[in-house]
Amino acid sequence: MYDEILVPYDGSDGAAEVLHYAASVGLWADAQLRILYVADTTRDSVTVVEGQTVDALVRQGEDVLDEAAATLDSLGVDYETDVVQGNPAPTIVDYADRYGMDLVVMPTHGREGVSRYLAGSVTEKVVRLASVPVVSVRMADDESLQFPYDRVLVPTDGSDDAERAADHVLALAAAMDATVHVLSVVDDAGLAPDLREGDAGAENERAAEAAVDSVVDAAADHGVDTVRHVAHGDPVETIVEHVESEAVDAVGMGTTGRTGTDRILLGSVAEQTVRSAPVPVVTVAED
Repeated sequence: MYDEILVPYDGSDGAAEVLHYAASVGLWADAQLRILYVADTTRDSVTVVEGQTVDALVRQGEDVLDEAAATLDSLGVDYETDVVQGNPAPTIVDYADRYGMDLVVMPTHGREGVSRYLAGSVTEKVVRLASVPVVSVRMADDESLQFPYDRVLVPTDGSDDAERAADHVLALAAAMDATVHVLSVVDDAGLAPDLREGDAGAENERAAEAAVDSVVDAAADHGVDTVRHVAHGDPVETIVEHVESEAVDAVGMGTTGRTGTDRILLGSVAEQTVRSAPVPVVTVAED
């Protein structure tokens, strides 16, 4: 399913654990990992060594990747390493496009200060901009990093982009023989109580049921077992609650919703889920 997996890596403790996780994905998929260190040119890293100008961050990156290589050699996974200069988020996105990467694996926040590639900075920007699927791996004390997955949660709002993302996750679940929990959240917090119980509320409920039906039907085509969920509340809070209550191993979702055009507003659900979920989050961008 994946042939080339890009792993932006900075050598921190959290990122090192993500490296092990990415290696598990690579071994499972029989894929090659590309371990990338981005020497951040937005920082003042130029120094002089023995009369020659040397970018200190590039030297640091080479040392970091040597350590990563030793780890990957011990794990028996196929890999290459690369150091490039640039602004991290757009550089990672451009690199993935230029070299035909099939997946990007990124660390997200957990232990304070462990990585430059954290939610709220580089990882969220990559999730927002990448044209290939991104797995954001949260490193925290309550982390859950089972791979392959047994149970995957797929939130959907019935949009074309949500269904496109679901199709990718369903193919992944089928390859793993995983069960997919399909969730549609009716966000009716802005409706007055009488409207929630009236025609508007009923229409929202029907739309949520239809969104779940569509993914369940697609799952049947993939031969994937499903569990249906329709819930009311804040989308991100409800997603996280279902991660915990259903003991899922990962979340898979699109980066846009409903119209597929309001990327900043609707994409924030995916970004907030990346920030909040205690399991890996697979995000799939619109075409």
